[in-house]
Amino acid sequence: MRLLLVEDDAALSAQLQPQLEQAGYAVDWADNGVDGLFLGETGDYDAAILDLGLPGRPGRELLDRWRAAGRAMPVLILTARDTWRDKVDALKAGADDYLAKPFHPEELLARLQALIRRSRGRADSRIQANDLQLDEERQQALLPSREPIALTGTEFRLLRYFMLHPNRVLSKTRLTEHVYDQDFDRDSNLIEVYVRRLREKIGTERIQTRRGQGYVFVNQD
Repeated sequence: MRLLLVEDDAALSAQLQPQLEQAGYAVDWADNGVDGLFLGETGDYDAAILDLGLPGRPGRELLDRWRAAGRAMPVLILTARDTWRDKVDALKAGADDYLAKPFHPEELLARLQALIRRSRGRADSRIQANDLQLDEERQQALLPSREPIALTGTEFRLLRYFMLHPNRVLSKTRLTEHVYDQDFDRDSNLIEVYVRRLREKIGTERIQTRRGQGYVFVNQD
């Protein structure tokens, strides 16, 4: 999943980014409102973490403009402004949740995961496709006839994106955008390498190649 972090506190962002990546997110970071607005309007994100007190443009303006442009990604407000009025204003403007600083990273991750699950109509941390399950908390796959299948971070992110978008042709570019951050070389063949590794672990029939188009994760449910 691809996540947008708009936060001008460099130390906080440096702390959060590896924690978010370890939890299975590809993170794009903007340290000001101008870049954050542009990324939120043009990028395909599964969720955004947004500070309100930003240089360039305030976070509230970003939220207003994203929603006016039809950007429906879940937005978690992360800010030092913790009065009830600030919270109400942000929620009325289209925010999905509000977390005041200082905070525990574990709470941030739990709230973020809950937002994304709700946005996709899911109730728990397991994704099911045919007889394959993906446990997001443990970052492992499960088949009925086998022990849990260990996944690397990249394998987990790629399989999760496949399972959340079954029976759809997914281009290498789109997969890359949701597995790696914004600095990754989009012309790399690593997606092919990781698709091959996933097939070795979960079965070759689950991920089909569409020549010249990309891949399809097959779900017959």
